[in-house]
Amino acid sequence: MKRMKIASVATSALLCLSVLSFSAAPANAAADRSGKPCFIQGQVFSSGGMTVTCSNETGTLKYTKAVKLSGSLTVVCGATEAWCAAMTGAFTKKTGVTTKFVRLSSGETVARLDAAKANPEFDVWHGGPADGFGVARINGLIDKYVSPTRSAIPKKYQDQDGFWTGVYVGALGFCSNTKELKRLGVKVPTSWADLLNPKLKRNISTAHPSTSGTAFTTLWTQVTRLGGEDEGMAYMAKFHNNVLQYTKSGVGPVAITGRGEAAVGLVFSHDCVAGQEQGLPLKVSFPSEGTGYEIGGVALIKGSKNPDAAKAYIDFTLSSEAQNLGPTVAAYQVLTNPKAKYDRRMVTLSKLKIVDYDFEKAAAAKKALTTKFDATIAAAPKS
Repeated sequence: MKRMKIASVATSALLCLSVLSFSAAPANAAADRSGKPCFIQGQVFSSGGMTVTCSNETGTLKYTKAVKLSGSLTVVCGATEAWCAAMTGAFTKKTGVTTKFVRLSSGETVARLDAAKANPEFDVWHGGPADGFGVARINGLIDKYVSPTRSAIPKKYQDQDGFWTGVYVGALGFCSNTKELKRLGVKVPTSWADLLNPKLKRNISTAHPSTSGTAFTTLWTQVTRLGGEDEGMAYMAKFHNNVLQYTKSGVGPVAITGRGEAAVGLVFSHDCVAGQEQGLPLKVSFPSEGTGYEIGGVALIKGSKNPDAAKAYIDFTLSSEAQNLGPTVAAYQVLTNPKAKYDRRMVTLSKLKIVDYDFEKAAAAKKALTTKFDATIAAAPKS
């Protein structure tokens, strides 16, 4: 009996040591994975404050050197509140880095970054059209960062010099309230010319191109499809008469149109689909002459106070794991990571006529063009 008791005590002690040893392992698990094989490019793994990313930089999938993350992170976010919350929340849960966001439109973001250039309040810019990122690059507001996940993203969705990388794609479309159109005796618009219909006077909702990346996409689409800035501005001057009001944010027209305050909204189509999901009487259509599109980007803010965590956040946003969060919060943008899941509510870009949208040219022209829009169109009386 005594021998059995002694054996039992010894066994218990060994089990205890085994449990303690197993429990201690995760604290250094991420560090131990440095340089070891991995299987899903872009996967971010974190434990005990140590974080690694599955990279293909050497031609084979291996974990990067572990980085110890700490502190907090502030993201300026250009998509919907729900999407921003899902992304930052998932990163906090994964790494333990307290991550919060401020939701701003593209124009507001550039203005805030410029105002706080000497003492940046944000670490990462996540979401919003790429031409806004181009303006930020021109103004020296973002830094180059080539993520180990970047090679998984098609080159057409990247800034070639590494200042931003695309996380999603959205197509500009018309978001119509079918009840209001029926009341007005107007068919669902299928061309830019349809938006000039006098029956739609004060019945179109759109954002302002100085504050909204969505609205600047509308403006630059006219410049592109019509062959020049003068031609594009001439169209916008005619279109101005049918605008109810210019909102600050590009997603704002969805709610306005959904409530029936306007018959048509100009938005990225995925935002209209999200409105449909809420039961609003909305229908998506696209212009036959060709439409513009956005590449929603992510970039490192110059002067970030927590650059290691900011880079890890960027790595995470490019992974299929992060991008797959979009549809779970009614965000139906087309995803840039080829391994991300397709959702039937995403637009099929190949079925649309897309204009030859030059993001670098748009970024270079944005300041002068929006200033001209403010002075000659937005401030003009409506006939």
